[in-house]
Amino acid sequence: METRRRSVVKAVIWNIMGLATMTLVGLVATGSAAVGGTLAIVNTAIGLSMYILYERVWAGVRWGRNV
Repeated sequence: METRRRSVVKAVIWNIMGLATMTLVGLVATGSAAVGGTLAIVNTAIGLSMYILYERVWAGVRWGRNV
């Protein structure tokens, strides 16, 4: 079983990569670094929360595990 700390660290690393990607996409789409960055931050906050929840739910699912 995965620890909560591991789930959070994985989520943070994943979201740092997503933040950088979304900032670039937002910049290209809007032409504004400020708007692109704001969109990226909002997306990352929502995505981080959902990913942690998703990982914790799956941590409790026994299906597909060799125990």
